[in-house]
Amino acid sequence: MLVNTKARIGVFSIALGAYLPQFPSLVPEFEAQYEAFKKTLPDTVEIVDGGIVTTKELSQAAGDKFRAADVDLVILQLLTYATSYNMLPAVRDLDVPVVLVNIQKKKAPDYANTDTATWLGELYACGAVGEMVADLERAGKRHAVITGVVEGGDPYVQAEIEDWCRAAQVRRRFRDTNLAQIGRPYPGMMDLYIDETNLYHRMFLYTKQFDWEKMWAIADDITDEAAIKAKAQDILDTFDIEDGGTIEKVWDMAKYVVAFEQWVKDEQIAFVASHYDGFAQGKAGILDSMLIPAFSMLIKQGVACAVEGDIKVAMAMSILKTISGMGQLSEMYSIDFNEDICIIGHSGSGDADISAKKPTMKIVPVFHGKTGGGYLTQFYPHLGPVTYLGITQDKDGNFKFVVAEGVNEDGPIFTFGDTNMRTRFTCGAREFCNKWSEAGPTHHMAAAAGRHIDTILKVAKIFDVPVDIVTR
Repeated sequence: MLVNTKARIGVFSIALGAYLPQFPSLVPEFEAQYEAFKKTLPDTVEIVDGGIVTTKELSQAAGDKFRAADVDLVILQLLTYATSYNMLPAVRDLDVPVVLVNIQKKKAPDYANTDTATWLGELYACGAVGEMVADLERAGKRHAVITGVVEGGDPYVQAEIEDWCRAAQVRRRFRDTNLAQIGRPYPGMMDLYIDETNLYHRMFLYTKQFDWEKMWAIADDITDEAAIKAKAQDILDTFDIEDGGTIEKVWDMAKYVVAFEQWVKDEQIAFVASHYDGFAQGKAGILDSMLIPAFSMLIKQGVACAVEGDIKVAMAMSILKTISGMGQLSEMYSIDFNEDICIIGHSGSGDADISAKKPTMKIVPVFHGKTGGGYLTQFYPHLGPVTYLGITQDKDGNFKFVVAEGVNEDGPIFTFGDTNMRTRFTCGAREFCNKWSEAGPTHHMAAAAGRHIDTILKVAKIFDVPVDIVTR
């Protein structure tokens, strides 16, 4: 990604201090289990190590570490039975979920040959989890439980841990990067309008405002011809251009992409919401004509670029890009009642990573509903499972996620330059349109190949926002 972030995960384990002098063999046993457990976290995250906690004081010390590091998530390994005072001081002052990893070392007891130390060290699971959750509930803390086994490996446990780490990466990305708003939202699309102060307070995301006048001049100082040539080749490698593409044909576009990449790095931008509604003349017209493919090149590198000034869909695109590797802006286009499928897509910038074949680029004399004309890009999303994510707000400014899973099917699509896909939902096209609309999303949503609702639910728990599941 052009701007990299790394989730910070607070990790610690707990055991009952009273056991340790009674059964000295538990100390090296627990130390080995904890070291092995930390290695199961992916190297895509930064571990903030709270250590093995057996007293209230050690728990407080772990909490100090977690708070100072501003962790995005806490993962707690339950080594054996422990009282909840070993846990609560470590998480009391944090506003992130606590994931209780309840893993037993051995698959099953050797009943006849198991002594107390072996039972407590290698076979004790389940007993403390209810106590932990009961006290997390009373403390108003969000939580989740993962139960499994170490012996022989447990793909379920590993997948859940990695999923939580991906979800935590969304919080870190929102917290450490900025959103660029260029211009203003499309006039009259009031579902897109947003209070940027409320956005910062509730979703941690800071908005930087930019005028188009600055953007027109963004490439004026780009003189590195080798960098421009390399980016022009990158554009040609990414898109099939109608009537053929050459380095010379996309030179100016490549110059702007190089400039935008530097701007993104300088301003620490991971989200862009833009809309231009001027006269599209002179330098303004040049940039406006090539903005769609230029922003598509940014999306390819992890910067969520949304059209029509829609900040909320930029957030949805970034969430899906972070957890799945792709995030395509979409909206409901049409319904094919004969086939009982929804046609879903959008004009404008798109994500090459969602495309099953090389995206296409062509020039049109006019953009529908917008100023000027220029390059349109069309992407061809993978067939098979697909997830849609919309973000909306209630009357009090609280955010809500709206999600659905469907299946993209083969068949005819529109060919006028817009990305679109044929999605079948288990509830049927008519009912999906009703249920999705009744959930009150904006008219835009993000799309990604695959099934991602379970991960989105983890993201929602981290941000403490509700989720409407329309269909799976």
